[in-house]
Amino acid sequence: MPKETAVYTHGHHESVLRSHTWRTAENSAAYLLGELRPGAEVLDVGCGPGTITADFAALVAPGRVTAVDAAEDVLDRARAHAAERGLDNVRFAVADVHQLDFPDDSFDVVHAHQVLQHVGDPVQALREMRRVCRPGGVVAARDSDYGAFTWYPALPGLTEWQRLYSRVARANGGEPDAGRHLKSWARRAGFTDVTCTAGTWCFATPAERAWWSGLWADRTTASVYARLAVEGGHATPERLDAAAQAWREWGADEDAWFMVPHGEIVCRVE
Repeated sequence: MPKETAVYTHGHHESVLRSHTWRTAENSAAYLLGELRPGAEVLDVGCGPGTITADFAALVAPGRVTAVDAAEDVLDRARAHAAERGLDNVRFAVADVHQLDFPDDSFDVVHAHQVLQHVGDPVQALREMRRVCRPGGVVAARDSDYGAFTWYPALPGLTEWQRLYSRVARANGGEPDAGRHLKSWARRAGFTDVTCTAGTWCFATPAERAWWSGLWADRTTASVYARLAVEGGHATPERLDAAAQAWREWGADEDAWFMVPHGEIVCRVE
């Protein structure tokens, strides 16, 4: 039996939040926007710093968004962001997606972005998301697929980084290629009406390259991931430094291009 909890590979280092706070409903949940209507009750699982949450709250007002995360400290960031935007229809709580502290049939939309790749039992997580969703509502999830990341130029250092990241993430109890598994997990969780799509992020302009390469170079050497990689015996600090340098080399190349693919599911609750 898989364990229900897993170590969050990234943590909440500044380099991680640099990426997470960039996310919006438009660039990270466009596949779901047609389901968000004024008056809807939404649960945002694994909300992180709350930028997607806030967009949802603006779209469903006077409905309400309940945003949960396993880490209390990042919820402080989410609360502050909602306050900055003047949103009063968001509530926040610490929660474990494997065992949500909400009654059955509580929400119209239950959403998770980049969450299922980090949990110990994604099928159980989806069952819980289904339990708290009302009949006629939807459970939606979007996860990247690290094994399908692709880039130019084909630097060996980034290939080594990709292999190392996947090894560390799996050792922590997660599944870094979650995007390709979402449909299977949803069916195992009991969903029969599952709409599958795919979406991408692409980084190619000078500003995009500098941002993407910089945050990954820093994350590779300074975040929780770096500590877990070394403590788990997967890499030495020198090996992590080499991976960070590969990221900087990629970002400095005027021809560089990077694509992050995502699997997406919208599961109708019957």
